[in-house]
Amino acid sequence: MDPIFIILIILLGFTLIFVISTYNILVRVRNQVRNAWSQIDVQLKRRYDLIPNLVEMVKDYMEYEQETLQRVIEARNQAIDASGVKEQGAAENMLTGALRQLFALVENYPDLKANQNVLSLQEELTSTENKISFSRQHYNDMVMTFNTRIEQFPANIIAGMFNFGQQDFFEIESTEREVPKVDLR
Repeated sequence: MDPIFIILIILLGFTLIFVISTYNILVRVRNQVRNAWSQIDVQLKRRYDLIPNLVEMVKDYMEYEQETLQRVIEARNQAIDASGVKEQGAAENMLTGALRQLFALVENYPDLKANQNVLSLQEELTSTENKISFSRQHYNDMVMTFNTRIEQFPANIIAGMFNFGQQDFFEIESTEREVPKVDLR
């Protein structure tokens, strides 16, 4: 057997092993991104289930704040109907803003502030918001890992051959990035 033929077979074998290995790594990381998104989805579902309960409890007390309650419900419905990471992120930012406004208004109603059920629901929503934030961070870390892998040479060749595309980050609203101003005068 010709030594050049043996070298070609060895090179072909190494190339095949490299392609298979790289492909499997990309599949694993892509699945980790999908899993991270499903964890966000679980927390969002929990949040969506809690919101109608909160609105139902406060609506009798807040008869003059029906517009705010309606905004919360509309924002919730838009978030439920959102598809894709970018659209979901925008809808979630809108819902978070509506909930913040509702919580601020609750502070103006002493009966609501003292209502144990309302306080409990607020605590549950706050806890869920924290879980969403943690899940979003984990998801974005996985997306960064995946996007980095498919951009690096020589994995980018394999990624291109098998149509591995960039994943979108679950981004927060730019107003949430701003540092709050504190005035102690």
